[in-house]
Amino acid sequence: MAFAHRSLSALGLALLAATASAAPPTTACRVAGISTEVQCGAVTRPLDPAEPGGKQIEVHYLVVPALARNKLPDPVLFLAGGPGQSAIKLASKVLPRLARLNNRRDLVFVDQRGTGASAPLECPDDDARSVTLADSLDMERQYGRLEQCRTKLEALPYGDLRQFTTTIAMQDVDAVRAALGAERWNLVGGSYGTRAALEYLRQFPQHVRRTVIDGVAPPDMVLPASMTLDAQAALDAVFKACAADKACAARYPRLEADWQALLARLPLRVTVADPRSGVPQSVVIEQAALLSLVRAPLYAPALAAGLPAAIDAAAAHGRFEGLLGLGSGLGGGDKDLALAMGMHYAVICAEDVPRLDAAAVAASPMAAHYARVCKTWPRGAPPADFYRIPRATTPVLLLSGGADPVTPPRHAARVAAALGPLAQPVVVPQSGHGVMGIACMSDVLYRFVDAADAARARPVDAACATAIPRPPAYLPPRVAGDAGDNTR
Repeated sequence: MAFAHRSLSALGLALLAATASAAPPTTACRVAGISTEVQCGAVTRPLDPAEPGGKQIEVHYLVVPALARNKLPDPVLFLAGGPGQSAIKLASKVLPRLARLNNRRDLVFVDQRGTGASAPLECPDDDARSVTLADSLDMERQYGRLEQCRTKLEALPYGDLRQFTTTIAMQDVDAVRAALGAERWNLVGGSYGTRAALEYLRQFPQHVRRTVIDGVAPPDMVLPASMTLDAQAALDAVFKACAADKACAARYPRLEADWQALLARLPLRVTVADPRSGVPQSVVIEQAALLSLVRAPLYAPALAAGLPAAIDAAAAHGRFEGLLGLGSGLGGGDKDLALAMGMHYAVICAEDVPRLDAAAVAASPMAAHYARVCKTWPRGAPPADFYRIPRATTPVLLLSGGADPVTPPRHAARVAAALGPLAQPVVVPQSGHGVMGIACMSDVLYRFVDAADAARARPVDAACATAIPRPPAYLPPRVAGDAGDNTR
């Protein structure tokens, strides 16, 4: 009996020791923009999955606990866009859209490797406010800064830039799920987060209950080439809407022709007031920079409504303040929305640029930009199956804005066909990039995720959003004597 007693005591001590050494998955913390206490955690992951005993990184995550005590076992995972956005920094902005789901489900935000607090790959000028207007418009200076950034990033302890692909990152995300003890969870991804969600769904379908992808960016879209085509289609829609509106057509009868003439005149040296400081600066406007300025407001139809007036001011009078203001207006300079550009190029250079053909590079300043940067950027190697979308075994809701300049409905339609009968695409004709931001869509999202079974999750009724009209073009008041050319 003494032997047995000593054995039981030893076993008890061993169990106590094991319990004491097992760190809890999260600890209480505070996050900027969230008024209540939340839970923070991290998982340790190998930088290179092929070397599990090699260099390690920490992947950080945030859990917003469910409000109800009798919470449901399947959390909601939010996957951020970009590529390069921090999910944790976005949490306070996303929470209102997921509030109903948060009643009975935990919300999880993971900083994907390369972003936020997870081995960040940030360039010194990722915050656009630190770059002068002239620098931001000078493409050669941009390339120089990116080369300097790459050199600095490669010198980091975790600076093997080949290890930041979406495939590896989703293996990190599944490690977070395991740490939280969730058998399954619900995926919500926006923009690049849709690519991440599709890759997680490909690798770990058994751990997914529902998937919502908003602004679908499939792995085979070849972003630099498709972005050029889709942005042009969105701009053409602006011209068409102006021509169909009597007031806009009367004010700007040659809008599209004036735009083409302006492109043909580039590059131009102009004197403009910096939209941030108001200080006049002499800058050179090149075609790539101008296209970028126009592309930004196309993401949000309310901003795109200002394009006819801004294009006319630039084309007819050489006044680029309107285009510069609209080009910098998306996000309002919010640094929480900024991209970790090192991670951004790590993903695009590995997953998109190798599939970019010479014709696309020759035809598109955007494609040429990425092709040039990626010549020296270290590239990971996605598996061949990364570009394959298998049939879905659980419901998937695909949301698209008809006016989206980067992930329009054509991409979602292709993905839905590959996913099969459990996929439901929803198009909001006059929405831009991101449909979940429409107020009533939070209820649509809730009903889809909360449905008790797959049969009840479909079909989704999103009529509250699909009937929203396009914002009319902004027509500034006429000012007597308002004329003059500002080009030099």
